[in-house]
Amino acid sequence: MSLPPPHRPFGIKALNALGAGLRGIGWNPPSLEPSKLIDAAVRRAGSNDFGGEEFREGLEVFVESVEREGELSTLGRISCRETLLRYLTNRLRLQEYRAAHPEVSDEVIERPVFIIGLPRTGTTILFNLLAQDPGNRAPLSWEVEWPVPPPEAESYHDDPRIKDAQKLFGNLDRVIPTLPSIHEFGALLPQECVPINAHELLTVQFNVTFHVPSYQAWLNQQNLLRSYQFHKRFLQHLQSKYALDRWVLKSPAHLPAIDELLAVYPDALIIHTHRDPAPVMASLSSLHYAFRCMSSDAVDPARIGRNVLDVWSLYLQRAVDARRKHSDKPAQFFDAHFEDTLRDPVDLLRRAYGHFGLEFTGAARERMATFLAAHPRGSRGVHRYTPEDFELDLAEIRERFADYCSEFDVSLSA
Repeated sequence: MSLPPPHRPFGIKALNALGAGLRGIGWNPPSLEPSKLIDAAVRRAGSNDFGGEEFREGLEVFVESVEREGELSTLGRISCRETLLRYLTNRLRLQEYRAAHPEVSDEVIERPVFIIGLPRTGTTILFNLLAQDPGNRAPLSWEVEWPVPPPEAESYHDDPRIKDAQKLFGNLDRVIPTLPSIHEFGALLPQECVPINAHELLTVQFNVTFHVPSYQAWLNQQNLLRSYQFHKRFLQHLQSKYALDRWVLKSPAHLPAIDELLAVYPDALIIHTHRDPAPVMASLSSLHYAFRCMSSDAVDPARIGRNVLDVWSLYLQRAVDARRKHSDKPAQFFDAHFEDTLRDPVDLLRRAYGHFGLEFTGAARERMATFLAAHPRGSRGVHRYTPEDFELDLAEIRERFADYCSEFDVSLSA
C-alpha cells in the first residue's frame, strides 16, 4: 500500500484524545446544532438577514449526515464548525452590504470563462494560466474566504485579509503535509468555485472532506439553480470595486450543473477538459483520503474508492447528457484533451481564445509562459497512490465511463 498514514502531530493527537474522553462521558464539543450555528453567525455578523432561507435544508441535512456518519475527530468537529460558520457569516455580511449598496445588483457579468472537467484532468494548470492574462479576473482564495467588504483595485495585493488567508492555508498544509503534492492552496492563488457555491450548502466539497453519504445522496437529487444564482451575486459583489475584462472560473463541480450554469450565465464560455478516467479515480480518491484523515480517525480507503466512483461517474454522465442537449451551442464549448494540455497548455489556450473569439495578446502569452517555466510539472513533490489502495477495478471504471469516453474520443491509458 502506498498511502501515507494519517498525519498526527502531538498536539492533534492530544486534542483528539481529549475529545474522545469527553465523548465518553457524554459531552461532544463543539456543537454542530444548526440553530446554534445560525445564532453564532448572527452574533458574528451583527445581522440576521441571510438573503433567503432555502439554505437551511442543506445545513440540516449535512449536519445530520456528518454527525451520524462522519465519525468526526475533535479536530474534524472544530474544522467543520468553523467552515460552516464562515459560510453563514459571509452570507449575512454579503446581504447586509448589498442592502446598503443596491447598485451592486447592476453589475454585469459578461462572457465569463468556466473550466469544467473531472479533477486531475488539467483544470488547475489551465486555470492558473488563464489567471496570468492581464484582462482576466480570477477569484483569489483570500477574497473568496473573506469577501466583505469587496476588494478594491488599489489594495488588491496587500489587503490585510490576505494574512488571515495565509494563516488558514498554512495550517491546512501543516495538518495535511501531503496536500501540496496533490493540490496547491494559497491565499494569492486562484480559487475554484466550490467554496462559492458552498455558501448555499449545496456542494460536493463536503463529500470530499467528510464521509457524508446521506448528504451526498440528497445533493444528487437537488436542482442547483439557486447555487448559481448566489454564485452570480458573489461575483457581482467581488467585481463591484475591481473589475477586469472578464471572469475566469473553474470547478469540476460544474459538471452535473451545466444546465443551471447556462441558465444563470447564458453567454458563458466553457473549456471542458478530458482525460482517461482510470488514473483520475485513483488520484481523486487520494485527495479524498488526505482530507478525510484530517477530520476523522476512522478512514476506509475502499469506501472512499467506491464513493468517488459513484459520485463522479454520475456527475460526468450528467455532463455528457447536458453537452448533447446543448449541442446547438458549439461556439460556447471548447474541448481540451489532457494530452494537449501536457504538450503545450499555452498553445491550447491560444486555440481556445480563437474558438471563443477572444484576443490572445502578447502580454497574456508572455505571462503564461513565464508562469509555466516557474511552475514545472511535479515541482510540488510526488503524489503517490495506486488504484489498489482504494480497491478500484479497471474493468468497472471502463464500464462506468464508456459513454463519456466514446462521446469525447478520450484516449485510454491502459
